[in-house]
Amino acid sequence: MEFDQLVKRINELSRKSKAEGLTEAEKEEQTKLRNEYRALVVGNLSSQLNGIKMQHPDGSVTDLKRKSTGND
Repeated sequence: MEFDQLVKRINELSRKSKAEGLTEAEKEEQTKLRNEYRALVVGNLSSQLNGIKMQHPDGSVTDLKRKSTGND
């Protein structure tokens, strides 16, 4: 599901939950969508953070990409 559609559906379910409640199927869908949203946000943030480089006063550059421990 595309990000904008995902957010739209999460918001629809949230409004319905407050107004009239959700069925068990809708609650499961809401949980699935929220988990998918979180995974997208964490992935995006991780990607952005892995692209950061730090330049030192001596002109050298350190890549701040997280080092893989083999357990990722």
